[in-house]
Amino acid sequence: MGPGVAERLLDARHHTRLAALARTDSRLVAHDLAAPPPAVAAALADAEVLLTCWGAPPLTASVLAAAPRLRAVVHAAGSVKHHLTDACWERGIAVSSAAAANALPVAEYTLAAILMANKRVLHSAHRYRGLRTGHDWHRELAGAGNYRRTVGVIGASRIGRRVVELLRPFALDVLLYDPYLDAAEAARLGVRPVPLAALCAGSDVVTVHAPQLPATRHLLGARELALMPDGATLVNTARGSLVDAAALLPELVSGRLSAVLDVTEPALPPPDSPLYELPNVLLTPHIAGSMGTELHRLADSALDELARYAGGLPFADPVRPEHLGRSA
Repeated sequence: MGPGVAERLLDARHHTRLAALARTDSRLVAHDLAAPPPAVAAALADAEVLLTCWGAPPLTASVLAAAPRLRAVVHAAGSVKHHLTDACWERGIAVSSAAAANALPVAEYTLAAILMANKRVLHSAHRYRGLRTGHDWHRELAGAGNYRRTVGVIGASRIGRRVVELLRPFALDVLLYDPYLDAAEAARLGVRPVPLAALCAGSDVVTVHAPQLPATRHLLGARELALMPDGATLVNTARGSLVDAAALLPELVSGRLSAVLDVTEPALPPPDSPLYELPNVLLTPHIAGSMGTELHRLADSALDELARYAGGLPFADPVRPEHLGRSA
């Protein structure tokens, strides 16, 4: 994993458990497998499982040649596309991911964003700061609230499904767009499947949870954004590339739409971007995913998988190569 990641991911409890499971030095972290230092090279030659996380170096054919006993990779994060190569799948290496664990904080952030958007919290806070006097808020916020509002979820991904689950206790109508979702699965999820255009036109809040793929670039463009009702809110915790930034900005500057953006394109907006100052935009620096104490959930998930492997059991959350073409 990348420099500094292990220190944030693993606490003393994890090191104790890892050492017991692996019977090895749990503090040996490899940042470079193409030209590893002697201690890493020796460990790699004997390794049966690799525990990886963000910043993991690519597992190329030459790296695998130096790891003849390698049988599995347990990834303590979401996507494995950044470090797994075709050579891994050709070798038949078993792979597990903590994507399900990482989906939880993203879904929780999204739930909070949806409830606050319908309550018009951003608008109220900005107005309150400016007025600083008594005001008829019931009149101004007559259309606000979360009762019988409609939320459109784009993508029946792990995160999208978790968002749907978290929305169940609320009196909200949920629309879902996913080209791979059939009617039976939509019924099981308790959502109404609709085309993307219908979702945009019929939702008070649109939240994006599709994977970043060539086919999903600018999934929400000028047409889709124009279909969203006046006063609607766009929530994006997926990837900035899924929304056409050039089409979104005029909608936000005009005040017709609001947005909660945890991801943007570019990833860091330029210093003079209006996104930093617009009162109808909540801009956060890609914090919806696991951070702080939530990293320990990823570690717990990964070590649970390692324990399953050590016990001769299949992974609870395997990654299958045939699914990579339509996953994050």
